[in-house]
Amino acid sequence: MNRIEKILEMLNTNEKDSFLQHALALEYIKIGDDQLALEQFVSLLNDNPQYVGSYYHLGKLYERIGENEKAISTYEKGMLEAKNAKDNHSYNELMMAKEELE
Repeated sequence: MNRIEKILEMLNTNEKDSFLQHALALEYIKIGDDQLALEQFVSLLNDNPQYVGSYYHLGKLYERIGENEKAISTYEKGMLEAKNAKDNHSYNELMMAKEELE
């Protein structure tokens, strides 16, 4: 069983597990399936907008597919969530990614 299959199996018992959803999206990126990764990150952040770590990866995915405005918007949303969570490291990482695009 490959990693994606294992994560999907675990998600069958806990479909709202943000960590597993994030891991699944990263696995999709690894195999080059940007569309499934995008869908997974968007779904995750719709269900759990406080899962700050996914904003950076979703923003980078948007950058890679040429959606820079969506990337900037994603970084900004992530910065707001990071600020609310008092997560300065993530806030700074998102701010730097955003500034690189502007």
